[in-house]
Amino acid sequence: MPKSCVRLSTVEAIPPREKEPSLSRTTEHRAGLAEWAGLAVLALPTVLLGLDVTILHLALPSLAVDLRPSSTQELWIVDAYGFLIAGFLITMGTLGDRIGRRRLLMIGGVAFALASLMAAYSTSAEMLIAARAALGVAGATLMPSTLALISNMFADARQRALAIGLWATFFAFGMAAGPLVGGILVEYFWWGASFLPALPMVGIMLLAAPLVLPEYRAPHSGRIDLFSVALSLAAILPIIYGIKQFSKDGLQPYVVGAFVAGLVFAVVFVRRQRVLTDPLLDVGLFRNRAFIVALGMMLAGLVGVGGTMFLVTQYLQLVESVPPLTAGLLYGPPALMMMLSSIVAPLVAQRIRPGYVVACVLAISSGGYVLLAFVESTHGVPMVVIAFSLVYLGLGVIAALGTDLVVGAAPPEKAGSASAMSETVQELGLAAGIALLGSLATAVYRVQISEELPTGLPTDVAHSFGDSLSGAVSVADRMPAGPLEQAREAFTAGVNIAGATGAAAILALAVLSAVTLRHIGTIGGAEATSADERAGEPIGEPAK
Repeated sequence: MPKSCVRLSTVEAIPPREKEPSLSRTTEHRAGLAEWAGLAVLALPTVLLGLDVTILHLALPSLAVDLRPSSTQELWIVDAYGFLIAGFLITMGTLGDRIGRRRLLMIGGVAFALASLMAAYSTSAEMLIAARAALGVAGATLMPSTLALISNMFADARQRALAIGLWATFFAFGMAAGPLVGGILVEYFWWGASFLPALPMVGIMLLAAPLVLPEYRAPHSGRIDLFSVALSLAAILPIIYGIKQFSKDGLQPYVVGAFVAGLVFAVVFVRRQRVLTDPLLDVGLFRNRAFIVALGMMLAGLVGVGGTMFLVTQYLQLVESVPPLTAGLLYGPPALMMMLSSIVAPLVAQRIRPGYVVACVLAISSGGYVLLAFVESTHGVPMVVIAFSLVYLGLGVIAALGTDLVVGAAPPEKAGSASAMSETVQELGLAAGIALLGSLATAVYRVQISEELPTGLPTDVAHSFGDSLSGAVSVADRMPAGPLEQAREAFTAGVNIAGATGAAAILALAVLSAVTLRHIGTIGGAEATSADERAGEPIGEPAK
C-alpha cells in the first residue's frame, strides 16, 4: 500500500486554527494520488444518490400495478425519500463532525443498501413507503459526508474547487443515468430491480473507503443534543410539507399552518443553538457574508431548476407524448451541459473572480428560460431540450462554485455542518421551484381551460379535465380529441409564463451574484486572501 494511503487512513483530526480561515484556503498541501483515488471512491455514493433522485419515476407505473397503492400512498412513495433526507441533513452533517465522517459514510452506506433491499422486495405499499423513508435517512448521511471529506482531503483551494466540480458532475451523471437505468431494469426484470444498483456500489465503497479515505472528526466535540435534532425536524419537515402541498392545493389554511409551525420551530431551534456549548448547527457560520450569499444564490438558482425540471418532464410526456425511456434519453444533453460547466467553472474561476463567472453563466442560462417562454405545443421537443440544457448549464456552475463557496467559508471542524446546510438549501430550492413555477403554470392552465371546457361532461370528468393536464390525459378516453389538444395548449401557455418569469428571475440573480460576490478573489489567487477576509467579515455582533 502506498505510504500516502496509510497516512490518509490514519488521520484523526486537524488541530483547530486560531483564526477562522478565509474562503479560499491558502495552499498548504497539494493533493496527490491517494486523495484523487479517494475522490473516485466518493463518486460511488454521489452517483448513487443522483440515481435515486430520478430512477423511481420509470418504476412507478409497474409498481402501481403490482402493489396497488392509493393516490395518497403513491405520493408518499415518491415524497418520503425527499422529506426524510431534507429533515436529517443538518443532524447527519453534524454527526459526521462528531463521530467521524468516514465512519458515518460507511454506516450510511450499509443502511442505504439494506433499505434498498427492503424497497426492492416490498410486498405492500406501506412497506415500500417505510423503505423509502429509511432510504431518505440513510441518504442524509452520504451527501454531507462526501462533501466534508473532499474539504479535508483537498486543502489547496484550486484543487478543492475542481474536486467539488467533479463531485457535482458525479451527481449529474447519476441523475442523467437514472431514467435510462431504471427503464432497462424495469423492462428486463421487475420494478424492484431499480433499487438494486445500490448493492454493488455500496459494496465497492465499503472495501475501498478504509484504504484511501481519511478519518476526520472535530476536536473537542460534545454529544449530539437530541432536543435540537427534534427541533430541526419540527422546523424543516412542516416547511417542506407546506411547499409540496402548496404546489398541489394552493395556499390553503393547512398549508399556511404548516409554514407558520415550521418557522416557529426554526426560531426556537436557532435560539437554542445560540446558547448551547456544542450546538447541532453553528449559527456563527451565518456571520460570514460569503457563506450567506452563496446559500442564497444556491436557493434562488435551484428554485428555477426545480420548477423547470417539473414542467419539462410533464411537457415531454403529456404534451409531446414522448415515451418515458425516450424522455430519459433526452435528459442526456442537459446532464452533459451540467457536467461541462461544473468542471470548467472552477478552472475559469482560477483566473476570473467567481462572482463574475457565476453571473456570466447565469446570464447565458437565462436564455433557456427565454426559449421556454416561446415553445409551442407541437414539435417543441428540440427547443425544450436546448432550453433545459441551458438551464442545466447554470445549475452546474451553481452546484460547483456555490458549494465551494459554502464549504470553503467554514473552518475544517465545521465542514460537515456547512455541507449539510448546502444540501438542505438545495432540497428546499428544488421543492420550492416545483411549488412556485408549477403552481404558476397550473394557474394559467386553469384560467385558460375554464374558457374551453366542453359542456355536458360528467362532474368527475369535468373536474379532472379542468384541474391539470395530467387529469385531462387520465380522462381522455371519455372525451373527444379536440379538448385534449386544447388542454395541451393551455399547459404550454403555462410553461411560457413560467419561462418568462424564470428568465427575469435568473437575470436578476446574475446581476446580484456579480455585485455581492465581487470582493471574492480568484480561487487560489494571490489576491484571494485579502478579498476573502473582507468577504468573511462578521455581520453584526457575535452571538453571546
